[in-house]
Amino acid sequence: MSLTAHDRPVISDGLPSQLPDVDPAETREWVDSLRGVVAAQGPYRARFLMLKMLQEARALRVGVPALRSTDYVNSISTEGEPWFPGDEDIERKIRRIVRWNAAVMVTRANRPDVGVGGHIATYQSAASLYEVGFNHFFRGKDHPGGGDQVFIQGHASPGIYARAYLEGRLSTDQLDGFRQELSHAAQGALPSYPHPRLMPDFWEFPTVSMGLGPLNAIYQARFNRYLHARGVKDTSNQQVWAFLGDGEMDEPESLGVIGLAAREELDNLTFVINCNLQRLDGPVRGNGKIMQELESVFRGAGWHVIKVVWGREWDKLLAADRDGVLVEAMNNTPDGQFQTYATEPGSYIREHFFGQDPRLLELVKDMSDAELERLPRGGHDYRKIFAAYQAAVEHAGQPTVVLAHTVKGWTLPHSMASRMANHQMKKMSTDDLKLFRTRLQLPISDLEIESGMADGLPPYYHPGAGSPELSYLLERRRELGGFVPERRVETTPLTLPGEQAYAGLRRGSGKQSVATTMAFVRQLKDLIRDKEIGARFVPIVPDEGRTFGLDPLFSSAKIYSPHGQSYESVDRALLLSWKESTSGQILHEGINEAGSVASFTAAGTSYATHGEITIPVYIFYSMFGLQRTGDAFWAMSDQMARGFVVGATAGRTTLNGEGLQHEDGHSLLLAATNPACVAYDPAYAFEIAHITRDALRRMYGDAPENIWYYLTVYNEPYQQPPEPENLDVAGLLKGLYRYAEAPKLDDSAPRAQVLASGVAVPWALRAQQLLADDWGISVDVWSAPAWTELRREALECDSWNLVHPSDTPRVPYVTSALTGAEGPFVAVSDWMRAVPDQIQPWVPGDWTSLGTDGFGCSDTRFALRRHFGVDAESITVAVLQQLATRGEIDPVRVADAVHTYRLDEPDFYPTGISAGGES
Repeated sequence: MSLTAHDRPVISDGLPSQLPDVDPAETREWVDSLRGVVAAQGPYRARFLMLKMLQEARALRVGVPALRSTDYVNSISTEGEPWFPGDEDIERKIRRIVRWNAAVMVTRANRPDVGVGGHIATYQSAASLYEVGFNHFFRGKDHPGGGDQVFIQGHASPGIYARAYLEGRLSTDQLDGFRQELSHAAQGALPSYPHPRLMPDFWEFPTVSMGLGPLNAIYQARFNRYLHARGVKDTSNQQVWAFLGDGEMDEPESLGVIGLAAREELDNLTFVINCNLQRLDGPVRGNGKIMQELESVFRGAGWHVIKVVWGREWDKLLAADRDGVLVEAMNNTPDGQFQTYATEPGSYIREHFFGQDPRLLELVKDMSDAELERLPRGGHDYRKIFAAYQAAVEHAGQPTVVLAHTVKGWTLPHSMASRMANHQMKKMSTDDLKLFRTRLQLPISDLEIESGMADGLPPYYHPGAGSPELSYLLERRRELGGFVPERRVETTPLTLPGEQAYAGLRRGSGKQSVATTMAFVRQLKDLIRDKEIGARFVPIVPDEGRTFGLDPLFSSAKIYSPHGQSYESVDRALLLSWKESTSGQILHEGINEAGSVASFTAAGTSYATHGEITIPVYIFYSMFGLQRTGDAFWAMSDQMARGFVVGATAGRTTLNGEGLQHEDGHSLLLAATNPACVAYDPAYAFEIAHITRDALRRMYGDAPENIWYYLTVYNEPYQQPPEPENLDVAGLLKGLYRYAEAPKLDDSAPRAQVLASGVAVPWALRAQQLLADDWGISVDVWSAPAWTELRREALECDSWNLVHPSDTPRVPYVTSALTGAEGPFVAVSDWMRAVPDQIQPWVPGDWTSLGTDGFGCSDTRFALRRHFGVDAESITVAVLQQLATRGEIDPVRVADAVHTYRLDEPDFYPTGISAGGES
């Protein structure tokens, strides 16, 4: 239990109303005893006794909730508020202009010939929260201490555009292009939400996929500390701000990693949660109190919590509340009722809120109904917000969350505010605009509004160059180091490694069997040793790093920990032991894929957020990458992150024994849906070497591209051959090259082509041998490490040909590469058939594919491959079937093959055949 800011006792049972009181007389005795202690010995003695009672209750196993929330009042007392350094009158005028233009921009976007609309109410509830930050706290990139990173709530984007218009960064044409990125592009257009990819000089962080903003903000703050600890950049004065919604906090990503922020003492991080009590459809906690709930959650996780509940007009009432009855009413009123009070007249508030107790009515007897109606929530009071922000940036040792009580649609006419349950409201009527104008005290005439609304174009308002408002606004931004948000890319290309860094993988493994996962890790270790860029690599591991062969990096590069290592590692006697360091290079995230992608995003965009290039390499258990955190990968692409994403233990049959939920046969399809993802399924170490080298060139060379690479690698060891002489490197990088020509047979021998990727290439090579030795069929084997890249290039050719019918048609690479290849085409991989089927429309011949469609199951690799029909024998039969269909062989031979290889025996599963085809 806590005291109020005015040292008043607060008596509130706080029990759910549905709990029956079976002995009211005994209850009264307890309550009277507590009141007696307060009256005789004061609140501190009462608090001590209550805490002792709670301790005793827990000892007796009486289930009672922990008291982690304070009274429903401001955390900072009136006496504790700092001096406000700004001109509140002129800042209020600026705020009103921004409010108006934000609402008008959305209304104009709903004009009859457009009709795209937008969100009006979110920014209106949060305007004061943002404006205090813009005028006093958010530091731009030119600030001596470095710029802050500000994660702006997605639905508040209209207000940010409206402010940028006053700043001179956006024109009226651009405002009128809101949500019209194609049709209005010539005049300038604005994306609906914070989208860096669509507005690369303005937005830094995509946040509208709710839950990802808070997650990414935490890991951005953590990555800032990582950069500082490793000596890459001094980030000690940079702050991370995240503006969030109270409904958004129901997303598991919003609260799932707040413990990390407290554990690593990220006092460079401030959450500002706009508690307007409104979800998209209805109240957040209609029967409860979301601010109290969030206070408990964050306080329990170790955060510094500041509540901004009431505006200054409540201060006198609270000071006069000698009996604590007002605080009791505040504590007990559910959020749903507070929403109602925000839209009802003062007479209703007097009757239903203050009418609960004669003492409450006495408190407001001298106030008019209009004054009661205007009693503001704390999130609309500039001084209360400033006090909270100042306390947040001065607090040391903990992250801070500011919980600000607001009203959705604040300042909008009541006729609109009462409709705030409609999150999709996109426009205002003429009468609404007139009322809104009057409330904001803007010099706009009724005639201007009426004539504008006739065309769906109500007027913007600009105070004019040199006006006090504009001069003040621009001076504040100059003082704080420039505009926010702003995205800059000010880096120079890296000096990339030469041939030697890739020589090891290109030589192959000799007689040793090596999995492609281990081959990639060896490549990573070689790159980390490079004197030019080695220190810029950021290995990211959610867990099972030892499974992937990362043990050597644990002891050499070490694992980043802000606290170093204060214990003796249990494996300290081993050469490759677990080692933590304040300057460690590895970000080991534990069993946390969402946090790992957030770390990747922060590292992969450091070239823009910090002007320092870092190269994230995220290695994870294949199944739990794109499938689990696909939304985060889309936001990462929007933010234009660069780096390597490595799906280790790939394939539906290669991770044998793990079963249905662990065997990955579909992530390459998920990767194909993301336009920024360049996906490869390499078969051999030398392929990995060439792919990695080209990836570094494309992402970090002279003309860097805003892409990221996804490599699928496997945990099955097999011999890695040396790079073939005259390797078609260009074809490899494009996604298809002839790896093994057909054995020399009789010229009359039927011909066929087998295309394979990843671990399936060795199966295809064994099938090539079976077809030659057992059936006299001549087969070329092609390695196809990038099915999706082949498809994308083909689609680009088709799109170009469509609009250039008179020009020479462009021929897709896959078509030109396979033209002239004899016989049918059979494709195989350890993925669903839809993965290779991506290229089927452009293959110049008969086509069939084999794949691992369906759920995985636990068994040996040999049994699994026979089950899914992708082993060498199944490939052999598929080739024979295609040749029979074409009339090139007798169909009886297909039946003979099925019988020979026992494919017709449902209970037969082969044993002892490895990926390399050895018995």
